[in-house]
Amino acid sequence: MTEPNLIPQEPARFSAVLTPHRSLGPKGFMVLMAAVCAISFGTGLLFYMIGAWPVLGFMGLDVALIYIAFKLNFRALRLHETVDLTQQALTVTRVDPSGKAQSWNFNPYWVRLNLKPRRGRSTELSLASHGNRLVFASFLTDPEREDFALALSSALSAAKNSGAA
Repeated sequence: MTEPNLIPQEPARFSAVLTPHRSLGPKGFMVLMAAVCAISFGTGLLFYMIGAWPVLGFMGLDVALIYIAFKLNFRALRLHETVDLTQQALTVTRVDPSGKAQSWNFNPYWVRLNLKPRRGRSTELSLASHGNRLVFASFLTDPEREDFALALSSALSAAKNSGAA
């Protein structure tokens, strides 16, 4: 029996998981759908009783379309990004709603973090090193992006200072 070659992992100096804001949780979704169903059924029943029975089908179609729209929106919210900083590398990994992951690695000593204000639009957070540039955390709000940039900047400064010592 052979022993697995275990390479000790370097401890992370900074680690964060960035996710889009979710304003409606599963319980809220159920309450909202129950209200939509009740209103649509009541309205459809009223129209059915006055003889406009086809309206009942359209009210059901409205409920189905609202449900599908929310489910597609919840699927899009599975997007997330992870940012891991060690002494040797700054790694940003983006996981799409489909589950496909894409990673970018930067040397923490050479990488530049840039928070660029843009007139009339949200700020842009990017990493740049050796001609490569990555815009990330685009789904965060401006205050969240600014707080994250400040935290990552101080972690990068600490990593650079400890690497120089």
